Amino acid sequence: MDLNYSVTELAFQSEVRGFIADNLPTHISSAVRAGNGLTKIMMDEWHGILNKKGWLASTWPKEFGGPGWTPVQKHIFEEEYCRAYAPRVVPFGVSMLGPVLHKFGTKEQQDKFLPRILSGKDWWCQGYSEPSAGSDLASLKTRAERVGKCYVINGQKTWTTLGQHANKIFCLVRTSKEGKPQEGISFVLIDLDTPGIEMRPIRLIEGGYEVNEVFLTDVRVPVANLVGKENKGWTIAKYLLSHERTGIAGVGFSMQALEEVKTIAATIKRGAKRLIEDPLFAARIAKIEIDLEAMKITNLRMLFQAQQQGAPGCETSILKIKGTLINQELRDLARRALGPLAAPFPGHLGEGNILFGPPDTAFNAARYFNNRKTSIFGGSNEIQRNILAKTMLKL
Repeated sequence: MDLNYSVTELAFQSEVRGFIADNLPTHISSAVRAGNGLTKIMMDEWHGILNKKGWLASTWPKEFGGPGWTPVQKHIFEEEYCRAYAPRVVPFGVSMLGPVLHKFGTKEQQDKFLPRILSGKDWWCQGYSEPSAGSDLASLKTRAERVGKCYVINGQKTWTTLGQHANKIFCLVRTSKEGKPQEGISFVLIDLDTPGIEMRPIRLIEGGYEVNEVFLTDVRVPVANLVGKENKGWTIAKYLLSHERTGIAGVGFSMQALEEVKTIAATIKRGAKRLIEDPLFAARIAKIEIDLEAMKITNLRMLFQAQQQGAPGCETSILKIKGTLINQELRDLARRALGPLAAPFPGHLGEGNILFGPPDTAFNAARYFNNRKTSIFGGSNEIQRNILAKTMLKL
């Protein structure tokens, strides 16, 4: 198997590098490099730049406004994108709902919502988890009762990422209590301006505000906003999660984190030697780099299979498990390399603290703690192992 890029692929790689170099605003890449968070204005600005080029929805087929790239082109784009410290595209509309509407949406829903995802007029968030329904998502309790041409929805969602910026939310709701729990779930699209919706922030351990809890009280949603068939939303939920897990794996972002660890290790000294010269620390970097190379190949296999089958397979569970563990290990290595310099938290960063460490490491502790969640959301790694076991054993 030849793993080298072809002449055409190398030319595409050069095009991507040139575009990012010419169009990625410095204030955005600097914020990504420093790890101190992006404003909505920054995210919208980069969204618009990519959309104007036609590269925003990199996984979408041409008929829906995507570039129609090959799996290798998608891989190259992610690789170069992350290398340049471009921000992650907000996934809820582009990477999650978009593919769902391609496969399950009506023509009217596709025509209404897909262009607004690309233009940025609609910012979507996700309404899956509930206080008593996380990894066991099928136990969700948010109810939707049919009243004429509307559903009346009551319940609560939690861990709604970036919901404070959104104007729309896609939700899993219970439309029937008959049969297995999975059989009574439906997938609906809700305008967050609808009366009866309240969004409350959840402050995280590192001081950030990126997740919310959402309360729905007698919220009326048109039946036309049902995606797919009533009580068949579990199939859509699983389809969407397969796309979410691919994004959570973050192969390109782990490659970026690896370079950051190497830079820190080449700067920090233990005694008279740079940390990179410590054989034990160097061995840990080598091991994680080997794992990352293996994951890159698995990612390419998954992209090829998704192109042939029309959807990702169980490889997304492998990528989700390995990708999150690799990224967490890299964040841990950076923390260990910095030692006491990794201690400051946002809100406790005075000028003295900021000046102690190497450039762009002031928010290391915040990133370390924030990334602990990745092995839980999108379906915990324990659940992913169960999925893989059942698939392999055909249970």
